[in-house]
Amino acid sequence: MTRVPWRHSLVTRLLATSVLIAVAAIGATAWLAVRTATRAINQEQGRSLTDDKGVYDMLVAYAAEHPDWSEAPQLIRDRAAKLGRRITLMTEDRQVIIDSGPGPSLATARPSAVVDPLNLDLGLTGGTERIDTRAVGPYLLPAAERAKLRDYALKSKSCLDDEGVSGRIIDLPSGRPALELTVPDTTGVLGRCSGGLDEEVTDTERKALASLGKMTSACLGGVNGGTVMVSPRFSAYVLTDKEAQDRTVVPIIPAEHKGAVAGRTARVRTCLEKSRRTQLQPFVAPPALLFVTDPDTGADETTFTLSEENTVRIVTTTGAVLFATILVTVLAGRRLVRPLRALTEAADRQAPMVVSGRDEIAHLARALNASAEQRRAMVNDVAHELRTPLTNIRSWLEAAQDDLAPTDAQLVDLLHEESVQLQHLIDDLSDLAAVDAGTLRVHPEPIRVRDVIEQVVEAHRGTAAVRLETSVEGDPVVTADPVRLRQVVGNLVSNAIRYTPPGGSVTVTAARTTISVRDTGIGISADDLPRVFDRFWRADESRSRATGGSGLGLAITRKLVEAHGGVIDVRSEVGRGTVFTVRLTAS
Repeated sequence: MTRVPWRHSLVTRLLATSVLIAVAAIGATAWLAVRTATRAINQEQGRSLTDDKGVYDMLVAYAAEHPDWSEAPQLIRDRAAKLGRRITLMTEDRQVIIDSGPGPSLATARPSAVVDPLNLDLGLTGGTERIDTRAVGPYLLPAAERAKLRDYALKSKSCLDDEGVSGRIIDLPSGRPALELTVPDTTGVLGRCSGGLDEEVTDTERKALASLGKMTSACLGGVNGGTVMVSPRFSAYVLTDKEAQDRTVVPIIPAEHKGAVAGRTARVRTCLEKSRRTQLQPFVAPPALLFVTDPDTGADETTFTLSEENTVRIVTTTGAVLFATILVTVLAGRRLVRPLRALTEAADRQAPMVVSGRDEIAHLARALNASAEQRRAMVNDVAHELRTPLTNIRSWLEAAQDDLAPTDAQLVDLLHEESVQLQHLIDDLSDLAAVDAGTLRVHPEPIRVRDVIEQVVEAHRGTAAVRLETSVEGDPVVTADPVRLRQVVGNLVSNAIRYTPPGGSVTVTAARTTISVRDTGIGISADDLPRVFDRFWRADESRSRATGGSGLGLAITRKLVEAHGGVIDVRSEVGRGTVFTVRLTAS
């Protein structure tokens, strides 16, 4: 046996493939582990930031509603215990206001944030307003004023309902109701419906807004005889005395007022914000530095360091997995290739292979053994079928040459009969070769079944020693190749005549797309029925059989029927006869 070069060996390819798979798998595993660890670290850091933000929001809310930190210690200790962190508040000069527990000094530590409801950390809040809305101070409305404004809010809500827009009433921290849409405002309906509510100012708000206007005016350095008006939404406008007397509150959109100074200008915004801080400062807790740290180390960040020992462990484990994968692959490859080599050697010797197994290679070996056996049997059968007529032809010719037999018409008829038998065998082999090669072609056309049956029966009537009968129901028409359909019916009739003793009968019937050939011959046993369409199979396997035939007719018949998209089946009973039924497609 010629050895396969290593570069073409199945073991080499299997090994290379397995190594690639192993490397890819290990790489993917390492990547997944790194991603998982990184995600865990990020989650831990994110959780730390979330905790910090939660503490910040809690303390800002407290500071916005209380003038000092006197009531905050218990609140901070409870939150610190829940988070497992140390929470510390200090003044801007690093004097401790509240500390949830002991720990390292934070004199030089970086604060997590500055808690000041009048100057929010936008990085933590994610908003755009520097002053916390919960810091209401003098704008907190009593119950009576809230009820009055809610009546306006209900009217505005009815306006939204009339417009077919979904909205709801919410309460601001000061107690003032406001409208909020639950769908995008694409037509400006909110401004049209909430104008009355936004322009309505209560006595409490009027007093506080007037004070805020004066403070803003002083910040601006006077407004040349005008009056600074501030809306409940904290937009500042400069109006003339007449405009100020005509309106209770300035509309939200300042561009509609002649002489108004837009509240969006930087100077007005700065002065208004500064004045609001001054006005609200007595009502909120003073600014404080916030520290959220580890109780033991005082660190404010989660850190992760891969030690040298861990690095060596990862590399060693990865290498061991790779080595084990290669070793197992080599052993599995050698085990897999061993039966393939034995199969190849058996094929080179043209000898059957001993099969012991149930895997794919064993199935392949069995199939190759069966194919080789079938090929040998086919060669023997073809040789026998060719040898018989050739021997007869040669014998008669030698006898005529030696003047042992007269060269008369009888001799010519004998030689012609033997040559016809040879021609039939060659034609059958040619048809089977065409079927195997996929080159068998049919040329279907509508044909009358009655004509085909009558032609075949008449062709056999003169030589048959049995009674031939036909029975056609109506005038059926099928789509088929006329030549091939006559070949199908002819093969079945010839086969029936061959296995029916003299005096018996062969009947060909047809109805619609079904053709049946029934005989009263010797029949076929139940064990042999599955093999009747096999090539070179005959019920009488002996070389001296009296029935004749090459054993190819039924195999060719089935292939021709299948080429027409039809099916053929057989029913038989020993001693009573056989029925072959062909079912074709209608025209």
